[in-house]
Amino acid sequence: MQNINPPLTSACCPQCGASREISEERCPSCNAKGLYVKNLTVRHLVEERFLEKVGEEDYYLCMNPECDVAYYNNVAVFLKDHLKVPIWFKRDANPKYVCYCSKVKEDDVIKAVLQGDASTIEDICRITGAMSKYECEVNNPTGNCCYNIIKEVLERALVLRNSK
Repeated sequence: MQNINPPLTSACCPQCGASREISEERCPSCNAKGLYVKNLTVRHLVEERFLEKVGEEDYYLCMNPECDVAYYNNVAVFLKDHLKVPIWFKRDANPKYVCYCSKVKEDDVIKAVLQGDASTIEDICRITGAMSKYECEVNNPTGNCCYNIIKEVLERALVLRNSK
């Protein structure tokens, strides 16, 4: 199996130690930097009709919200419309999952903060069921834990709650 060398990373998730590090590898469509993603993740998330094109190499996830490219490497490119799930940060993503394993959406986190008085990641997990399944490597388009996604939405929702 031939793999792309992942960039050096540091742990970012206190739950599982997973990391999210942007690579210098550029998207062939928009030239944005990409996030290293294992082949296993791509293989689980592309629609069945594209499986034979996945190959054995690892991929990068285009981090540009405006770009239609999801995954790319030196052999193949898959568009966001080629995936079984929407990529939460891409334009027009619907629904915007923050936890793919438990199907928790951005709106669920905001509601937990504004109506359920959640103020911590632990509160969000308890109220929504987020981060309870740990199958991120095959469910989340990044192949990593959703901790940082949830944290970002929680922080925005807390600002919204505190501004009222």
